[in-house]
Amino acid sequence: MARLTARPRPDVPSDAPIQAQEAPGVLTARPRPAPIRVALVDDHHLVREGLRLVLSSDEDFDVVGEAATHEEAFNLVAAQRPDVVILDLNFPEGDGISLLRALRDRDPELRVIILTIDRAPETVRQALVEGASGYVVKGARSRDLFDAIHAVWRGERYLHSSIAGAIIDDSIRWMQAGRDVTVREREILSHLASGLSAAQIARILGISVHTVRRHVANISGKLGLQGRSALIEYAVKHGLVRGS
Repeated sequence: MARLTARPRPDVPSDAPIQAQEAPGVLTARPRPAPIRVALVDDHHLVREGLRLVLSSDEDFDVVGEAATHEEAFNLVAAQRPDVVILDLNFPEGDGISLLRALRDRDPELRVIILTIDRAPETVRQALVEGASGYVVKGARSRDLFDAIHAVWRGERYLHSSIAGAIIDDSIRWMQAGRDVTVREREILSHLASGLSAAQIARILGISVHTVRRHVANISGKLGLQGRSALIEYAVKHGLVRGS
């Protein structure tokens, strides 16, 4: 994943004249930092309108544009180069995760905050894997969103308090499950992730196809997953496969 670094904010022009020292006891106002430039991507007009009103109430933020579709989002980000994108996960033409992935592929330094009603740990995990820097649930306070934008702009991660505990518990559960996977099972997972069939794995390891399938069934039971694709996804995401 690309290293997150804060984009410079044009607080004061580099060629600004140096001000003379004020007399003792005289207070002078310092130049206010430029606002954080925010783009809103959500297919519901009322949601975007509400977000714009909320963010416009704080002079730390400048809403530079809105998008309701994937195509509009690409054009908006390319044209405005926002500091932070606030992105929903539900769109008529496809899910927001695929849009997140595409936006980050085009600009690995782009900071994205997911704002959605989905609290499922798997959804949060997938969004973070695909490059989201923050995750806030709809229904959060405006102050929470403000904090998220500030944190993400600084190059930090932000998880809303309503999901942070569940994500920690879920991660511990998955790590514990992965710890119970044996060396042989990891080996089979590695071959599965390489695209080999049960028959091919059996020939490589010198065991029967039945034994391979029994191992796969054991792995599924330990991890609580069903299906080849789910096992492969888990193995890659959680480092159970060497070189993944």
